[in-house]
Amino acid sequence: MPEKPSLILHPDGRERCWWPGLDPLYVAYHDTEWGEPERDDRALFEKLILDGFQAGLSWITVLRKRESFRAAFDGFDPERIVRYDAAKVASLMGDAGIVRNRAKIEATIRGARAWLDIQEGGGFSRYLWSFVDGAPLQPNLRRREDAPTQTPISEAISRDLKARGFGFCGPTIVYAFMQAVGMTNDHLVGCFRHAECAALGDAA
Repeated sequence: MPEKPSLILHPDGRERCWWPGLDPLYVAYHDTEWGEPERDDRALFEKLILDGFQAGLSWITVLRKRESFRAAFDGFDPERIVRYDAAKVASLMGDAGIVRNRAKIEATIRGARAWLDIQEGGGFSRYLWSFVDGAPLQPNLRRREDAPTQTPISEAISRDLKARGFGFCGPTIVYAFMQAVGMTNDHLVGCFRHAECAALGDAA
């Protein structure tokens, strides 16, 4: 069986990682967000929660609903989310613009409390980035087959997040989160974004 392509040459002449295909929304996400080191506490909370909603689905499904999620969850403001009551949960369960899963909604509320606790202890960004010593990992992947689905670091983060009250944050979800927020630069070496994200990591 022939090996699946790891890089796709796009009409603009640039080679990109295989996973966004040619979907314009997905390509834009790949080009402008995925793999860039994110150090904003609130943005990291949002991404972790959305990755939890992705469980059992695909990221593009959640990405297409992201603006609806932001509206439904008050801009992912943990201080507001932590005060959600049964009526708010019921309202969210009736919102067709998001993924209507009660367990994930309730996990988001618990996650908001956990985020606030971590924030008081020094900040969510500082906490997460401490697992990679404050700098993005640079594995220099060359083929799609080289990309892991989880690692010892994602397993450690997953265990710690769960112990603190987060849900839907298994090691595979956490590794996808690490890739997205630039804790590991998993753009393939031949992708034009690889060098750009590596430079962003060096500048951090």
